[in-house]
Amino acid sequence: MVELGSKAPDFTLPNQDFEPVRLYDVLSKGRPVVLLFFPAAFSPVCTKELCAFRDKMAMLEKANAEILAVSVDSPWCLKKFQEENRLSFTLLSDYNREVIKLYDVYHEEVKGLKMLAKRAVFIIKPDGTVAYKWVTDNPLNEPDYEEVIREANKIAAQA
Repeated sequence: MVELGSKAPDFTLPNQDFEPVRLYDVLSKGRPVVLLFFPAAFSPVCTKELCAFRDKMAMLEKANAEILAVSVDSPWCLKKFQEENRLSFTLLSDYNREVIKLYDVYHEEVKGLKMLAKRAVFIIKPDGTVAYKWVTDNPLNEPDYEEVIREANKIAAQA
């Protein structure tokens, strides 16, 4: 289980364009990462959540934060999801369900579907330290967007 103050496990996943994205390469740019896990592209709550982050990007850019959003959907699905919702941040495919296990943010089963990501938010400092963590067992719950922005800004101010 990934805890506050611990080092975030590194990973490499393909993005919506099948390009490999490594967490620690993104962190090496000196910006915090808002790492989102979401159950399924095109589902109502996930669409609402990712569009809310899209709409709040300007506030996160003040924190100099980069968003990486992870689901178990394929890169093809994520590309279509990104296009249809005009998402300006990177979507990552954990199709093989390795990273959701690494971060211990997965549902064994949801409505007959096995191994979906839980809805979760981690904010990771440029040094790789987990500075914020929010995980829910209820896939219908959304994060407190304002709290995420406040925490990202607080982390940026400390840098």
